[in-house]
Amino acid sequence: MLDPEDIIETARPDEKAIMTYVSCYYHAFSGAMKADTAASRITRVLDFHHDNEKMMEDYERLASELLKWINATVPWLQQKRISDGPSTLAAVQAKLEEFRHYRRSEKPPKVQDKLDLETKYNTLQTKLRLNNKSAFLPSEGKLVADIVHAWKGLEVAEKGFEEWLLAEMRRLERLEHLAAKFAVKANSQESWSTGKEDELSGAVTARQLHEVRALRRRHEAFESDLTAHQDRVEQIVAIAEELNALGYHDAPAINQRCQRICDTWDLLGELSGKRRHTLEDLEKAMDRIDQLHLEFAKRIAPFYNWVDSACEDLTDMFIVHTVSEVTDLLQANAHFKQTLPEAETEYNAICQLQSEVQRFAQSHNLAGHAVSNPYTVIQLSALSGKWSDMMSLVPLRDRNLQHELSRQENNERLRLQFAQKANGAGPWIEKAIESVTAVHTQMTGTLDSQLAKLKQHQTAVYQYQPNIDQMESVNQQIQESRVYDNPHTPYTMEMLRISWEQLVTSVSRSVNELENQIMTREAKGITEAQLQEFKACFNHFDKKRSLRLPQKDFKSCLLSLGYNIADDFRGNEEMKRILKIVDPNGYGYVTFQAFLDFMTRETAQVDTVEQVIEAFRVLANDKPYIMPDELRRDLPPVQADYCAQRMPPYQGRGDAPQGALDYATFTYSLFAHR
Repeated sequence: MLDPEDIIETARPDEKAIMTYVSCYYHAFSGAMKADTAASRITRVLDFHHDNEKMMEDYERLASELLKWINATVPWLQQKRISDGPSTLAAVQAKLEEFRHYRRSEKPPKVQDKLDLETKYNTLQTKLRLNNKSAFLPSEGKLVADIVHAWKGLEVAEKGFEEWLLAEMRRLERLEHLAAKFAVKANSQESWSTGKEDELSGAVTARQLHEVRALRRRHEAFESDLTAHQDRVEQIVAIAEELNALGYHDAPAINQRCQRICDTWDLLGELSGKRRHTLEDLEKAMDRIDQLHLEFAKRIAPFYNWVDSACEDLTDMFIVHTVSEVTDLLQANAHFKQTLPEAETEYNAICQLQSEVQRFAQSHNLAGHAVSNPYTVIQLSALSGKWSDMMSLVPLRDRNLQHELSRQENNERLRLQFAQKANGAGPWIEKAIESVTAVHTQMTGTLDSQLAKLKQHQTAVYQYQPNIDQMESVNQQIQESRVYDNPHTPYTMEMLRISWEQLVTSVSRSVNELENQIMTREAKGITEAQLQEFKACFNHFDKKRSLRLPQKDFKSCLLSLGYNIADDFRGNEEMKRILKIVDPNGYGYVTFQAFLDFMTRETAQVDTVEQVIEAFRVLANDKPYIMPDELRRDLPPVQADYCAQRMPPYQGRGDAPQGALDYATFTYSLFAHR
């Protein structure tokens, strides 16, 4: 337009020519800068939209997997209580081991998945609020509240199943002990009663008076023995009734055997009465040997039964849970040993009777009468063998009780070890929860300093994890040792486990909320002082420190911040508009995050629909449509391809070329409610 000579060789160049030349440069550079700005804005909006879609898909997938695992685990825990066969101690122990494997291996990764899901959800909602987008609403049944509710149901099912396992193990241990005790006593009673029915029902074949009287006195000794065994039969019946009451799996066999013993006992009593009446009519005088035999029989029968019962007691299995219970058994055993001198005197007296019979028979040439005692089937040799057995069982019983005392002392050591750790961990966890809550509610310092404090608490929580693992290890030893109570601490592993999970969740959630607030401050341009003012005003009306305000207190909070909401029609309509923003679901209260989002939205600016449409119009050179090559010319390849695929065809004026795209409809869809 100009030659160099027009400027250099002229004293005063033409002003209009110079202005025309300069204005052409201005319009050329201005158009290029405007296109770059528009392309940058579209790129930013599309990146945000694409990232949000990816986060929503990840949340839906993680939520589905976690809910699927919870919904499968809860029925599994509930069905474990239903036994598909007889309930035995081995079966319950297998279920307990399976439950321990689930608690150690399967659940911890799911706890981390739950925390990651909540963090992803909060971050997504914050990004949407910061860009003036509608909140993300997950699919039905996949809200954070639904997942928390399902998780609580899982914990309730775990606790119920663990309590059932411990109770069932106590019951089965008691049943096994009673069944073994029943078998010992039933075997002894059946062994004793074997052949008695035939003896009592047999005909009296004696024809001589001394033989008949001998039979009568022998029967008296039998009745004494029968009476001595009545206590054992009553014990057998009592044990069988207790086994039925506790639901023993083989109760029919127990009942059948008990009934058979009772029937035999009743029959023996009936036959014994008949036999006694028959022999009472045949009483004859007896000589000295008969009297000694009779005295021997009467004394040996109850004494033999006492020795036999003592052997049963010394071999009786015991089940205890505390040191005091073992001490009681030791004291009972010591008391029994104190009665041994008196019993030994009776044993020597019975032996002396037998010796006296032999001496008297020899002196009177009645050796045949001395060899066989017609009044009892119990021989002195049997009593001597039983007495030797009893004396050998006494020290064995002492050793068994001392071993059990050592085991219970070890159990008490485990109780004290767990109590020492639990009594330290419980207050530590409670104090840590209070500290995290204080950082979140007291607002001392800047948001960055508060976040730093929470990070310190989070580090301390991670460093304290080994203490929890140690308590888990001690608790496992306690369960394996079948220790069911601990009077040294008010804390149980279940209580500490729940408090620990609450602490980990609380500190993670608090860190996430503060990071979102800092993101809000940086994205919206809100100053630290403004955020502190918003938080201080909210906390002033949040008397219960619940991080939520009823609608009435929320209105008072707005008034204190300078909002002019009068009690007239216009003011009520304005309040309704605000409540639709901060309480869209109509819960009747406003959370702190919703309040903060509202205040930041009122004081900051974000990209609007009109601004994005104007940016597309610049790229399209003021046309109502845009061509794919124009998108690829000014936008990055990924964003250009995204727009070209998602933009609908332009349906406006008929002079639009083939392939024209409607950028206005596309922009409205980006900002539409999801």
